[in-house]
Amino acid sequence: MKLEVRNLCVTRSGIPVLLGVSFCLTPGTAVFLRGPNGVGKTTLLRTIAGLQPALSGEIFVDPDELAYASHLDGTKSALTVRENLSFWASVYGTDVVGPAMAALDLGPLADRAVGNLSAGQRRRVGLARLVVTGRKIWLLDEPTVSLDAGAVGLFASMIAAHLGQGGSALIATHVPLGVEGRDLDLQPFRARASVRPTHSHDFDEAVG
Repeated sequence: MKLEVRNLCVTRSGIPVLLGVSFCLTPGTAVFLRGPNGVGKTTLLRTIAGLQPALSGEIFVDPDELAYASHLDGTKSALTVRENLSFWASVYGTDVVGPAMAALDLGPLADRAVGNLSAGQRRRVGLARLVVTGRKIWLLDEPTVSLDAGAVGLFASMIAAHLGQGGSALIATHVPLGVEGRDLDLQPFRARASVRPTHSHDFDEAVG
């Protein structure tokens, strides 16, 4: 299962931020989105994930193969780690809670309420949800926020295992993960400030 983007234009707050983005993400590979803050990495990921419409261009992918991890962890504070992941497993129809917890060393925290975890521990629970989805294409927006060096290493190993099993990952991060992949510099696709959308169906987008 591959993801292909052709001549994509994405907007933030109704204004184009990236024009003509084209790339292909194939099974077993990772692509790292590069560029300064505000260049449009988050906006591109959200557009590919189907959370906002593109201004123009095409995205070829099976949406049921996409798993998107944003700055929010998608957890319930009152539930335990195991209960949170079991809930998502029921949503996605999978049975991989054990492997998901093992990937990020969550076993010792399995019966602790997520609301009582540190920011880094809670982030690990949110990222473990990627494994629980069973989906092949991961869209990752600054996934290592709040993680210490040890947890970053665990997460990098989780990505490497995912790629080794035929999965793929599109990643926006400023942290070196030690995962083999290629860079996609978004600077050449940056829209000029003077460009304005001409379509009446644009949606506002608050993050970039």
